[in-house]
Amino acid sequence: MKAQLLTISTPDGPFTIIARDGAVLASGWTAVPGELTGQIHPDLLPGGYEPVSELRGISAAVEEFYAGNPRAAMEVPVLQKSGPFRSHAWDMLRTVAPGHPVTYTEYAELSGNAKAVRAAASACAFNAAALFVPCHRVIRTDGSLGGFRWGLAIKKSLLDRERQLALAVRA
Repeated sequence: MKAQLLTISTPDGPFTIIARDGAVLASGWTAVPGELTGQIHPDLLPGGYEPVSELRGISAAVEEFYAGNPRAAMEVPVLQKSGPFRSHAWDMLRTVAPGHPVTYTEYAELSGNAKAVRAAASACAFNAAALFVPCHRVIRTDGSLGGFRWGLAIKKSLLDRERQLALAVRA
């Protein structure tokens, strides 16, 4: 089965989305689709790709994110596959409020196992659907950024944008 492929411009650079049947299979800040396909579970890997000029609700959610509504991306269906802990951890990432990042320890607790900090970090590392499953909202206990597949400059930009929006909402 073919998947749709879309690259759009964002303030953080090109953002590419691979989607099928209205659900995101993979996404990230790259113009190179091959940098995304390795994160897709083999059972979900498409047989081919069809370039498109929009993905309705999916591309609209990215535009809304950059226009000041980061919650829209949490409504987009995502299709990822892994074991029970990682799958649940990905679901829990979608509950982390924009502008309120959690530490890896807090993320492990949120995911149901406070001692599984490394497994929680691994869930972030293997997350194929960046932005829609907001692994950028997980930071180190000391407040430093930690890692991010798409680079720390993008992670910082995303967190700064969400923090500013959260402050504006409180004001």
